[in-house]
Amino acid sequence: MHNSILTLLLFAPPAGGPAPNPFLQIVPMVLIFVVFYFFMIRPQQKKQKEKEKVLDSLKRGDKVVTIGGIHGTVAGIDSDKKTVLVQVNETTKIKFDRSAVANIEAQDSGDKLTTKE
Repeated sequence: MHNSILTLLLFAPPAGGPAPNPFLQIVPMVLIFVVFYFFMIRPQQKKQKEKEKVLDSLKRGDKVVTIGGIHGTVAGIDSDKKTVLVQVNETTKIKFDRSAVANIEAQDSGDKLTTKE
């Protein structure tokens, strides 16, 4: 009894029996990888591509929320599109990494914002 439980738990062939097919031992691992890919990796890749598309459409005048919870309006975008200047109120502008933008609340026409310099 004790031997049969161990063979079931360890997927080992019973003593003196024929050797199992190595292909059948690899199949469960492949199935686990396929399940992980379709339920975890692929949705994450789709989500990342969607976020990149939203960040690429970012333009001046859009109302955004950063990952730190700061609400503001895009006052400018760096030429290489790595940083974003967010206007929080009439006098305060903060420079953020483009990846720090968590959400775009509203997209405006683009050049509505006038900056005082």
